[in-house]
Amino acid sequence: MALTDRVPYQALIDRPKLVLPGGKKLAVWIILNVEEWRIENAMPRTVLSPPMGQPLLPDVPNWAWHEYGMRAGFWRQLKALTDRNIPTTLAINGNVCTSYPRVAAAARDAGFEFMGHGFLQGPMHKLDNQGDAIKRAVDTIAKFAGKAPRSWESPGLTETNDTLDLLRLNGIEYVADWVIDDLPQDIDTPHGTITTVPYTVETNDIVVHALQHMASDQFMRRCIDQFDRLYLEGEENARVMAISIHPYVTGVPHRIKYLEQLLDYVIGHDGVALMTASEIGDWYRDQMAKA
Repeated sequence: MALTDRVPYQALIDRPKLVLPGGKKLAVWIILNVEEWRIENAMPRTVLSPPMGQPLLPDVPNWAWHEYGMRAGFWRQLKALTDRNIPTTLAINGNVCTSYPRVAAAARDAGFEFMGHGFLQGPMHKLDNQGDAIKRAVDTIAKFAGKAPRSWESPGLTETNDTLDLLRLNGIEYVADWVIDDLPQDIDTPHGTITTVPYTVETNDIVVHALQHMASDQFMRRCIDQFDRLYLEGEENARVMAISIHPYVTGVPHRIKYLEQLLDYVIGHDGVALMTASEIGDWYRDQMAKA
């Protein structure tokens, strides 16, 4: 079976009528990604090209670009989210619990939902033993957070033909890698159903700022445009919107005010249900059981 056969086509306009908690129109979930980049390895992405085109290790400037987020940017984003009492999903490399315990503890104490995001930042298809890496991430997060993660976002959204099966085998119920719809979708595995939670490559600060190199306010503007349309469509049927942020991107001084303005815009609408990954997954399964 081809991997795509596991996610059969569904037209959005044909999806059954779903009702969000409180009769809201739009579920919004905020994903704060915290990662570990090893200075001895090639960087997952770069802000500076290597001098004279010659790759170098250690890549101090690009490692430091990300490290700034863990030391400074994260704390701005944490304050922006907690000041507004916004439920937040923390997509976390498992080893961040060991390498950056101050960050992980602050998120845990804030009540963020811990979502598995690999053990270290790197593509799933490059792992020597993907199953062991998933189990290690799940076990490390469970020990630190006091409960195992129910949701998962693969680093870079990368998967192999085996990833979904291995995730479900390790207790993962909800996965964010499949950016295919504005509503969740169930996928069968030999170990039970795993459900997609609508994620994003468009309302993602990495894409807007690190890849498309847009102005500091453009992430906010794009998210508001996306929000407005989905909020309108929510009059007819529920919609789900993801907003994905990274400490080293929208946690920097010249962008943080735009993130704050975006959050204020979202919470200023009565028809919004602010949820976490697992809350969205649980809601969807409950609704489909009633459909």
